[in-house]
Amino acid sequence: MAANDHQADGACTQPAKQSRWKSFARSRDGSTAIEFALLAIPYFMVIFAILETFVAFAAEQLVSNAVDTMSRKMRTGQITNVAGQPTYMDQTAFRREFCGEVSILIQCSEAEITTPNKLWLDVRTFSKFSDIPDTIPMNATGLDTSALQYSPGGSGSINMVRAYYHWQIITDLIRPYITPYKTTTGARLNDYLIVATAAFENEKY
Repeated sequence: MAANDHQADGACTQPAKQSRWKSFARSRDGSTAIEFALLAIPYFMVIFAILETFVAFAAEQLVSNAVDTMSRKMRTGQITNVAGQPTYMDQTAFRREFCGEVSILIQCSEAEITTPNKLWLDVRTFSKFSDIPDTIPMNATGLDTSALQYSPGGSGSINMVRAYYHWQIITDLIRPYITPYKTTTGARLNDYLIVATAAFENEKY
């Protein structure tokens, strides 16, 4: 009799165990939290990449506007390279004025103004527009700054104002896609190189 009872208990226990496993497999308790944990990291990476791309492009537009503003002042004689004139502005003063135009997003320390590290300006005069370089000077490590100058022309001269700024990229996921410039060895830059150029002829002031 006892043996029969033991067999009956075993027969009842087996379906009960199977039922519990099936219930566990069908259970949705906590599934939302698990799915969120799996998707949160890539989701926030994409969101952050979008925001960083937006800010980088906003900074690019800001630099472009600053180039246009400084070019207009040169073109109209508000900025000249003639020492002793009230409109005279040397390289340091020009850089300080430029930094003031981009201060909303880009902060220039006094060291950055006197010794460029991220912001580089190339201000030159040419005999004709076709002489203005249309390529970005690069070397094996990045931007080649050896030929950059500050030599604005006077009344009626043809000038170029070009600005370069190294905008740091934190989300490496997007760096290859928003950095169009490469070194001479073909390597991509570690930051986003912002480039803005204005070419113009000064007025007869």
